[in-house]
Amino acid sequence: MADAEETANGDIRIVIADDHEVVRAGLRLLLEAEPGFEVVAEAGDVDGAVRYSRGHKPQVLVLDLNMPGTMTSLDAIPQVHEASPGTNVVVLTMQDDPSFARSALQAGALGYVLKEAADNELIEAVQRAAAGDSYLNPRLGAALAALRPSSPPDELTDRETEVLRLIALGHTNAEIAEQLHLSVRTVESHRAHIQQKLRRTTRAELVRYALDRGLVR
Repeated sequence: MADAEETANGDIRIVIADDHEVVRAGLRLLLEAEPGFEVVAEAGDVDGAVRYSRGHKPQVLVLDLNMPGTMTSLDAIPQVHEASPGTNVVVLTMQDDPSFARSALQAGALGYVLKEAADNELIEAVQRAAAGDSYLNPRLGAALAALRPSSPPDELTDRETEVLRLIALGHTNAEIAEQLHLSVRTVESHRAHIQQKLRRTTRAELVRYALDRGLVR
């Protein structure tokens, strides 16, 4: 009953996983200062992250990329989804190489935030992840965006491919509309066509498809 009551109050339930106690304490202070956020557990290793996700069923797991355990943090992401299908993962790391971001998103993470920017970005990343949307550190997003695909997927038009690429980079429909000089309604229509053609309905599925096809690297 406790879990049902806590979920019913509308708070975003969060598990923090980082092997440094001081970092976890700072993250808890940052997150719980935001109205509607509740940190329900802290894990100090990868196995604990999976275990607490299974036990607490949080909406969001904030996961350090480099932690001790019987598996890597990247390997743990699909296990978290299996243990708690309603939990979305935000990776929080010092790794600013775009290849790490690509690997995390391919593994199923919805967010990728650099620790140096946590004060400014983590709140938004958690909010987006709880809503099923993605968030990518803007600097890494720019680096990924600079790597254009050699050819669009056969199923999509050029415009749909561009919309899909921007979705994979974490942009909202409004941001995509602004960048492509389209109306939000037109972007929503493109997105619906993309989902229908690719038979993928969630943002996470679209992100993984875009990564697999080399739309972002």
